[in-house]
Amino acid sequence: MIFGIGDLHLDYSQEKPMGVFGEKWINHEEKIFNNWKLKVRDEDLVLIPGDISWALKLDEAYYDLKRVDELPGKKIITKGNHDYWWESKKKMDSLKLNSIFFIQNDSYIYENTAIVGCRGWIAKDGEGFSPHDEKMYNRELGRLENSLNSIKQNTEKKIVMLHYPPFNEDFSPNEFVYLMKKSAVDICVYGHLHSEGHKYVVEGNIEGIRFICVSSDYINFSPKELL
Repeated sequence: MIFGIGDLHLDYSQEKPMGVFGEKWINHEEKIFNNWKLKVRDEDLVLIPGDISWALKLDEAYYDLKRVDELPGKKIITKGNHDYWWESKKKMDSLKLNSIFFIQNDSYIYENTAIVGCRGWIAKDGEGFSPHDEKMYNRELGRLENSLNSIKQNTEKKIVMLHYPPFNEDFSPNEFVYLMKKSAVDICVYGHLHSEGHKYVVEGNIEGIRFICVSSDYINFSPKELL
């Protein structure tokens, strides 16, 4: 079984309590861990599309990553906008976490399903979209293309993990969606949207792809079954 849950926003140091973002976030880590243990088995896969830890450095993030590593199931992680600790794949793999696979220009095969992904970027029609944003947007498109191209075998399903929603602010699909369509992607999971941002959630079948928002507060801090 494959689950998804993003935006864990873990903080081993307990210096960034998420309760400031609303009552729903009070004790959110406990909610996530308890729900995870109730739903996920060791043979399952959990997709975590970004914003895993508030840590700024990899050695600090290790404590939060280790807590995720000790939960049931295999985990696939892509980068979020707050994952400042994210470094080269070689450095992250050197942590020797037993059940975590970091996606960066590559892919993971689970029971004939290919998992790919990248961070994505903010919407082009958003206020203040700058030349720097254009550069980052195109870089992330390239990373998703690299990830898709890394699949070297035929699979029954393809799942894309993004942190940012692949939609413009007017809710229309953006270039990430058309790249996924070109590659015959089946499912796309994304996060990033919290509280008032939930009004920008787009889900359902669009361009032949099933879109699912898995921001932790959007799914009540409980891993959502995908397949």
